[in-house]
Amino acid sequence: MGRTGLADRLAAARAVALVGRGPERAVLDRMVSGAADAPVVAYLHGPGGIGKSSLVRYAARQAELAGRSVVHVDARFLDGNPRHLEEAAALACVEPGTALLVDSFEQGGRLEPWLRDTFLLRLAEGALVVLAGRGAPDADWSLDPGWARLFADLALRPLDPAEADALLAARGVAAEQRAAFVAFAGGSPLALSLAASAPPATPGAPWGPTGDALTTLVQRLVGDLPSAAHRRALEVVAQSYVTREPLLRAVLGDEDSAAVFPWLRRLPYIEATPEGLQPHDAVRATLEADLRWRDPERYDDVRVRVSVACLQAVRRASEEDALPRVAEWMFLFRDRDGPDALYDWRAHPHVEDTPLRPGDVPDVLRMAEEAEGPTSAVAVAHWARRQPGAFRVYRYAGSSAPVAFMAMLRLEAPLPEDRAADPVIARLWEHVGASGALRQGEHLGIRRFAVQPGWHQRPSPLMDLISRRTIAEEMRTRGRALTFTVFQDAERWRRYLADAGLHEIVAVHLDGREQHVFGRDWRRQTVEQWVEHRARAATAPVVAWSASAAPGDELPRSAFEAGVVEALRTWRAPREFATSVLLRSRLVPRGSADPVADLRGTITTALDALRVDPAGVKAYEALTTTYISASRTQKAAARRLGVPYGTYRRHLALARQRLVEQLLRRQVEALAPSPPTSSKTPEDAPEM
Repeated sequence: MGRTGLADRLAAARAVALVGRGPERAVLDRMVSGAADAPVVAYLHGPGGIGKSSLVRYAARQAELAGRSVVHVDARFLDGNPRHLEEAAALACVEPGTALLVDSFEQGGRLEPWLRDTFLLRLAEGALVVLAGRGAPDADWSLDPGWARLFADLALRPLDPAEADALLAARGVAAEQRAAFVAFAGGSPLALSLAASAPPATPGAPWGPTGDALTTLVQRLVGDLPSAAHRRALEVVAQSYVTREPLLRAVLGDEDSAAVFPWLRRLPYIEATPEGLQPHDAVRATLEADLRWRDPERYDDVRVRVSVACLQAVRRASEEDALPRVAEWMFLFRDRDGPDALYDWRAHPHVEDTPLRPGDVPDVLRMAEEAEGPTSAVAVAHWARRQPGAFRVYRYAGSSAPVAFMAMLRLEAPLPEDRAADPVIARLWEHVGASGALRQGEHLGIRRFAVQPGWHQRPSPLMDLISRRTIAEEMRTRGRALTFTVFQDAERWRRYLADAGLHEIVAVHLDGREQHVFGRDWRRQTVEQWVEHRARAATAPVVAWSASAAPGDELPRSAFEAGVVEALRTWRAPREFATSVLLRSRLVPRGSADPVADLRGTITTALDALRVDPAGVKAYEALTTTYISASRTQKAAARRLGVPYGTYRRHLALARQRLVEQLLRRQVEALAPSPPTSSKTPEDAPEM
């Protein structure tokens, strides 16, 4: 039966909408034309939504235009039964030149060996075959010397930006809207088409995929998943720059990661790169947006867990590997500042981060004077003698000439000659000493220099590596009480530094320039707490350095609340609990002989107060079951309490609020003055 007019119109419209895929179409055209060197079998493969079916329809149309008969089989309906394929494709075995097209081939079970070794040998003269599936073809096609010359492995990749733009233009999307669509879709034709079909965004509002579009994308791009553990693994992969088994194990646990990591490696939309597993951009963007829309709390939880796992990876890494691990952590924040981002997390292989060599010193002094003036050059010369290991020098690959440098100094108490040689250190130490913020056995770190002449402290690959080295030092150094960093170009970086919890402490005038010192107090917020807060979707408040950091001082409300949750989370981990920011709050008496025990006692008393309050019994049960009894998961805690998981989550959130309020009241009580001693006897007291 011939085509209807509607069928012709559909085919023509689809042909116009097909953009890119030049190499793949060239192979299919040669097959249809019967070229002597053309393959007999082409295997199109790639993740869902990548355009396999569009190319199968293209092959069908080209075959029909060439006068070939076409047999189109959907493997979803074959049930993995060879007999069903024989019946559906019978024409290809009797009519010469037939084009046999099998779509959704991954749904056909283990038909591939039988198809290759048995069925295809029965095809009529001049027949051609196009297979399309998510998984890659068996290696036997290429290993067999006969099939190797007759088989084409056509792996479909995402469309490049120009092709994606052309697809959107063909769908009638306005030019000013296309960049947002392309950024989300990552070259996936399905995601681009869904974006193009969405209702227009409100004027002035940023475009984002709707819940319905995300549901469709997840189903089409990812499909059905074997279990909840497999879904959790994909949530981790979507957030992480690369996923290696230790990271997956840190987030999911040993049992789940051992089961799902091999499964992840086989997925058609996951690339196994030398660095680790990476999802295709469209899958990453879809899974991330879907989880954020569907379960914002879990989205934050995954980000926090990945952030902490990245911190541990930085700490385990060698000095050489630390910077790539920091970049992987920074990937979590790649979209936080949009087009105005000052930091680029991507690799910069043309720049090398190296230790200071003796022969580098003249170049380092020259760069310091050129960028910051003679006083800074004197300070650099002094510190290069005193702490040469604090310096890192940056060179272009293949060259030994330094082009930038930084220094991360460690100070417990500067010597008189340190203060004489470096006015910034002298002024900073006056401030630290006046505040009483540094105590016996504590030290501070200061990124004293970050110098790239000619482009001084403006965003660049060199500044990216300087920032990574600074963060690596912060993450890997133990026992640091305070951190400071010096910026000449302070206004450009001020908001970026504030987001990271660094606020200006002092400014020093040198050689006609202002050197601005920004600070942070790690005793009020640990590195672990900092990386957790940074990972949350809504930027959580972070605790800045304060001149009054003595034990018993009042913590900001946000830091206090975070400290309560962290104390509960680490209740059964004594070493982590002993770093609690609450140890510096009024919950611990001044001069306490055992601050950790006193803090535990205060929290326990507050929990007991919830238990005796009829309105707080559920709060007490939720908190103790989750943290003190340490259920393995929150779902396990819900089962122990005998309530639905959603109800449990509400109880837990309210319980944390109640505990915070209890502890805040205890802080206020600690401030209240003792009542004056009365000289009256009980008999003299007024009646109540």
